[in-house]
Amino acid sequence: MFSRKGGGAESAEWRRPRVVLWVAVSAVALGFLIALEIAARGYGVRGPITDQAREVVFAPKSGTVLYASMALMLVVLTWRQRFIAIGAAVGIDLVFWLVRWAVGAETMYGNGALLVTLGCAVVALTRRTGRERMLLLQGVGLALLLVTGRKTGYTWLLITSKTRPTVLDQYVATADQALGNPSWVAGRIVEATGAVGFRVLEFVYIQLAVMAVIVALYQLRNVAVERRFPRHHLVRTFLAIGLLGPGIYMIFPVVGPIFAYGADGGQWALAELWPNTPPPVDVPQPMPFDEFTPRNCMPSLHTAWATAIFIHSRKAPRALRWAGTFWLIATLGATLGFGYHYGADIVAGVVFTLTIDIALRTLDHGWDRKGIRLVAYGAAVFVALLLSYRFLSLEMAGHPWVFGPLVVLSMISVIYGYVRTTKRWERQAAAVSVPQPRREPQPELV
Repeated sequence: MFSRKGGGAESAEWRRPRVVLWVAVSAVALGFLIALEIAARGYGVRGPITDQAREVVFAPKSGTVLYASMALMLVVLTWRQRFIAIGAAVGIDLVFWLVRWAVGAETMYGNGALLVTLGCAVVALTRRTGRERMLLLQGVGLALLLVTGRKTGYTWLLITSKTRPTVLDQYVATADQALGNPSWVAGRIVEATGAVGFRVLEFVYIQLAVMAVIVALYQLRNVAVERRFPRHHLVRTFLAIGLLGPGIYMIFPVVGPIFAYGADGGQWALAELWPNTPPPVDVPQPMPFDEFTPRNCMPSLHTAWATAIFIHSRKAPRALRWAGTFWLIATLGATLGFGYHYGADIVAGVVFTLTIDIALRTLDHGWDRKGIRLVAYGAAVFVALLLSYRFLSLEMAGHPWVFGPLVVLSMISVIYGYVRTTKRWERQAAAVSVPQPRREPQPELV
């Protein structure tokens, strides 16, 4: 057992630069959540804070996400503590289910996982000190960030639909001519696969966050023994993508082929062309759209997250590497084949992810000069892609054999730079002798 430190030691712990950074980031995140809550209330709906607070008692929207989030928190606990936490979560859910069934209310699991996660936060604040307190709070923070990120995503999508009355789909569809209209091609392929192909792709598309948690759990498997988190892991990249991506939605609002050129767009669609008839090449212009369809295409965050899963599963066992590869390919098939994205969105999503991931890795390597150059290059390529889609779309459609390869080569150049830089860091790390972590005694949960 760990004894409580004296007041002076604990005060010094809170003055450490890393702790100060975490406190500052937490304060900014809280302010951001409050701002989103106020914005959502202005549109007459619940914001992320209220929506999450309701799930302590009311039926959650996704119990799977709540249990996956709790699994992230469990990496800091011993096996005995994990069994206690899982048992408590399942027991609480059974009680909730019986009560809801008795009164005829909506049934859904997940309250137990959320309550156990919150309970661990209370334990960290009341029964832990020093490094053990910070470690448990980090685990709880990872779990709550995944859940809260999903809630903030819903609010962001609402804001994009309310504040961006016009969309830029005509520009992206015109630019996509240089890539061969991949969404139209993939849409016809998905139709040809029938119900089986559709269901497989739908499952992959919906359960992307669960696959991310599986990969993250592998990366974090030694946290309970080493009593620290690794320097870089998937959850950091995953959350950074979700934080920065919606900001691009506000700058470049796009609804997607199935809405702008398909039946799902209703009266707002230009015509019902997707996926059988490619859109005609004409002078693009901003087009008005409804007030409830999210402008969430540029870049494709599903592609971005699937790319992050792929690159973070490369050091995993063979089965997990194959799963990461399958999830990336199937996600690309779903995003294009369901008409949710254009090919231009996919290219931008890949560049977006690699730039974010290399930025986080560069931070861990003390702002390595080559890493900084690659971050700047990736950001420049991403901006160049967006500017080309917006201002050179007609030229791209008119000269597909020039601009198509240029767009693809720009993405490949970022991929090459990413692989080369990360391989160099790995060789440098392998050349340094790292002592084996010492197994430390761990405090009990209760």
